[in-house]
Amino acid sequence: MSTVVIIGAQWGDEGKGKVTDFLAEKAELIVRYQGGNNAGHTVVVDDQEFKLHLIPSGILYPDKLCVIGNGVVIDPKVLKEELDSLKQRGVPTGKLCVSQRAHVIMPYHRQLDAVEEEKKGDAKIGTTKRGIGPTYTDKASRVGIRVVDLLDKEEFPKLLKRNIELKNELFAKLYNVEGFSYEEVLAEYQGYAEMLEPMAEDVSLLVHNAIKEGKNVLFEGAQGTLLDLDHGTYPYVTSSHPTAAAACLGSGVGPTKIDRVLGIVKAYTTRVGEGPFPTELHDELGEEIRKNGHEYGTTTGRPRRCGWFDAVIVRYAARISGLDSLAITKLDVLTGLPVIKLCSGYRYKGEIIREFPASLKELAKCEPVYEEFPGWNEDISQVTRYEDLPENAKRYLERIVELTEVKIAIIGVGVKRNQTIILEDLFA
Repeated sequence: MSTVVIIGAQWGDEGKGKVTDFLAEKAELIVRYQGGNNAGHTVVVDDQEFKLHLIPSGILYPDKLCVIGNGVVIDPKVLKEELDSLKQRGVPTGKLCVSQRAHVIMPYHRQLDAVEEEKKGDAKIGTTKRGIGPTYTDKASRVGIRVVDLLDKEEFPKLLKRNIELKNELFAKLYNVEGFSYEEVLAEYQGYAEMLEPMAEDVSLLVHNAIKEGKNVLFEGAQGTLLDLDHGTYPYVTSSHPTAAAACLGSGVGPTKIDRVLGIVKAYTTRVGEGPFPTELHDELGEEIRKNGHEYGTTTGRPRRCGWFDAVIVRYAARISGLDSLAITKLDVLTGLPVIKLCSGYRYKGEIIREFPASLKELAKCEPVYEEFPGWNEDISQVTRYEDLPENAKRYLERIVELTEVKIAIIGVGVKRNQTIILEDLFA
């Protein structure tokens, strides 16, 4: 039995979907524990590409139990669309469970997200406008609606009426936009209740029993460490906790039940949205990496900002989440570059610093300190053993291990399942 938590150790979009899909083969239960449909995972199976936003990547294995935990905020409209899309492509979806305690995204959350972002002007965060932040806000304000509330035919109408009245007043008086019809929203979400009822479970008990029975459990996070609400580049962060500790909170299991934490990183760095990015490339090379790596958001389609690998942020992520090992993805994207750079520290006010600063003002003034490595031209997309990688690629990876102080367990050399080098069996 083994329990493994997967987290993004950069700004998200590290390729967690592929790694989760790959590891799910040996897992019996896959748990998504935070975030919402503001994140997306792209998985390629037998030349078919699947874009998942809420459903755990393990759904592509018909015999796996997939779980959406209480830490996730669920847009039932998006969930239905995702389920319908999978069914149309012949993917069985009967083994999907949803936490009764997960909070539900409502139409007014999506509108609030949009008007609040517009109101911020130049101070905008770069939100996906999917209603994620306002839903978590209602959760913290104790006025949110959970799946269990949605399924209660007596309570849901009362909760919805109260919230619609409050939100419509806010829309009218502060934002000067039209609100929502209680009757229309009620009818729509009563339909979603019928869809969700067969899936609703006590996820904490479900996961607890699976671990107790000795099953392999994989916990799947969304986004990345630098977007964590507490530990990320605040305020340019998400509204939840993409760090390893959230796997316990977002699924209802204790920290003593976690065996390993795997951090996913790209062989370079990307970021979507606003905020400082020390190693960002603003030249043709950045565009070349974006093109070769197909760096466009799974959820929004926005082009990702690209830059060199930043060991400072990965070492920081390793400390925050207690990483046991790394999965390096998209190493193949760097093939053909004559020189590859790696950031080992920052220069701030004439001094070299190795730790990630809390102040964005300070971070914006940090200049990356680079180490340079000769590149490689050999095609590595079919390599399955570490020993067969080009010497220059191995030298680059070895330096990443030295700087981050975390060993490598998995190396991705392409988007497909079989384009993976395994150095450690995480479920052994």
